[in-house]
Amino acid sequence: MILCPFTRTPLDIQFPLPMIIREPRGPLLLQDSHLIDLLSHFSRERIPERVVHAKGSGAHGYFEVTRDISNITMAAPFSEGVGTQVPLTMRFSTVAGESGTPDTNRDPRGFAIKMRTSNGIWDWGAYSSAFGNASLTSINTVFNNTPVFFLRDPTKFPLFIHSQKRDPHTNLRSPDIQWDYWSQNQEAVYQVMILFSNRGTPASWAQMHGWSGHTYKWVTADGSWHYVKIKIITQQGINNLSADEAKTLAVENPDHNTQDLQQTMTPQQGQAYKYDVNDLTKIWPEDEYPLLEVGKIVLNKNPENWFAEIEQAAFSPANMPPGVEPSNDPVLQARLFAYSDSARHRLGANHLELPINCPLGVHNFQRTGWMRIDGGAGTLPPSAANYPSSFAAPVSFVKRPYNLSAIADLPDPIGSPAMILSSSQLARMDFEQPADLYNKACTEFTQVEKDSLVANLITALNTVTVAAVKQRSLDMFACVDTTLGGKIGAGIGLKASSPLSCGL
Repeated sequence: MILCPFTRTPLDIQFPLPMIIREPRGPLLLQDSHLIDLLSHFSRERIPERVVHAKGSGAHGYFEVTRDISNITMAAPFSEGVGTQVPLTMRFSTVAGESGTPDTNRDPRGFAIKMRTSNGIWDWGAYSSAFGNASLTSINTVFNNTPVFFLRDPTKFPLFIHSQKRDPHTNLRSPDIQWDYWSQNQEAVYQVMILFSNRGTPASWAQMHGWSGHTYKWVTADGSWHYVKIKIITQQGINNLSADEAKTLAVENPDHNTQDLQQTMTPQQGQAYKYDVNDLTKIWPEDEYPLLEVGKIVLNKNPENWFAEIEQAAFSPANMPPGVEPSNDPVLQARLFAYSDSARHRLGANHLELPINCPLGVHNFQRTGWMRIDGGAGTLPPSAANYPSSFAAPVSFVKRPYNLSAIADLPDPIGSPAMILSSSQLARMDFEQPADLYNKACTEFTQVEKDSLVANLITALNTVTVAAVKQRSLDMFACVDTTLGGKIGAGIGLKASSPLSCGL
């Protein structure tokens, strides 16, 4: 097949390289519409990168239901029976770096899953720690490879990300700013400990688990509901890099990294639970709330066009089918808006028309806008500009079979005003689960991980130049465990303060 170059105008271009000039060695002429078209498109061919999770790759595959959980949710595909398969797209990424950042940087790994169900798009996002053919444990909308996160107040998120990004004064990442944030927001200590173990440098996308982090509500057709978290478990084994291996690969191969289960908790259990069930900095111990396998993820197809299928993919935790509802987790509530708004900025108001984001026909009353590609009014006639309309067939709305007010969280037994200003406060219990991580034997945090944690923290804290930040950071780890604090202190030439406040 012979490809003929052409411009967006009717102008015939016999060869793409010549330009129109007045005479030999003369000036260019503005009438050269081919050159104008070429240059004007070139200056606009880059779209904004994601403000976080900019460096990433992805694949296609399917999700298969492996257990009947109709007693937990009416959501498709679970409502369609064991063996039901739905196509999906997964995108994996680091968090803080730019699109050219090495894959092996110490950073949480995030991933998002776009399932194309019979009821429309269901986006899962998560925090990851290894994956492969997966089996479902807890469902969420923007996953990471760790079960917790650095914060539980959404107002802190921009501040936290600023601390991890480049300092605009120097255009360099600043250990002083990073550790200043962590040491002044010590609810982050659990996540920081995981990040500075070897789990902060997984060897590949396929060798880490994933967690939804957030709590969701899964609802049945009769309106009963459970709190749910999701975990995706790799079938390919956990494999992490040491700090030295990660640094070597960052130089030699910066693009090195181009089973799901579910936990449930009744509303009554959630109310009686020691920790706030909506606290993103806490886990649900699996010995108290065992995992229940509900499905598996298989990735079996690489994208044919990375830009069209991965870079232009837009994920949002707000995309939920009937049978799945958000909890009162304030970080999740903020993300319901923020993810879609970020996509509107990055891809335009009509980003849901892009094929990767729109597997089903949509009938709505939105009109025109940047990058509209379906005629300006979707599947409705252009004259149907309002609702109800005399120019379109009657619209049939699908209602949830349950009442949203019936699945509200149980009331606070103490009672509270209808509207309050709220921000979380550090408490001694914020150090309990990090202490368990360090002291209790577990398969995912071995002695090797503990030794690597200490060594990596010493290396990181020795780059901090502000004495108060370094001391406060040491005290944070001493609050987790005095032995841990002593080992770190010996490596950075400091002793923990006495007495320690530890949130009291």
